[in-house]
Amino acid sequence: MSDKKTEIPFAGTAEQERQLNAVIAEHKEQEGALMPVMQKAQEIYGYLPIEVQKMIAAGLNIPLEQVYGVSTFYSQFNLEPKGEHLIRVCMGTACYVRGSQDILTELERELKIEAGHTTPDGRFTLEATRCLGCCGLAPVIMIDDDVFGRLTPAAIKDIVAKYRK
Repeated sequence: MSDKKTEIPFAGTAEQERQLNAVIAEHKEQEGALMPVMQKAQEIYGYLPIEVQKMIAAGLNIPLEQVYGVSTFYSQFNLEPKGEHLIRVCMGTACYVRGSQDILTELERELKIEAGHTTPDGRFTLEATRCLGCCGLAPVIMIDDDVFGRLTPAAIKDIVAKYRK
């Protein structure tokens, strides 16, 4: 697997920028405005690309480094857009000892992305998570709201194919 990350081009609209500027104007003079502005920006855009972070920094008159630092510190913020389908692989203890790392590796191979990233076509986001609460079905993945348990790497190709249709 390559360490090279696929860049997804920023596709913000004038309407989204107008909405963000309104949020910035509403919070600009408030103490602690950065978090609520960033949360609202993520609602507007779905994620916080560097272009949006620059708009926030300029609008609040704070260093870009401060915005970036907050966006990378808190797990609630996404620096990449989420895919149409979110695939979460449980890496909790029960799943891990029953082979979830092999499941994750097979998903990375099948989707041609690493965990934490989105496919270039925007169809899938792959995430490794701590626990999905389905320990009796280990190893488990969730695709959107669908749970798949007692998995083997061989099952991954057919499961993903259902969501490609």
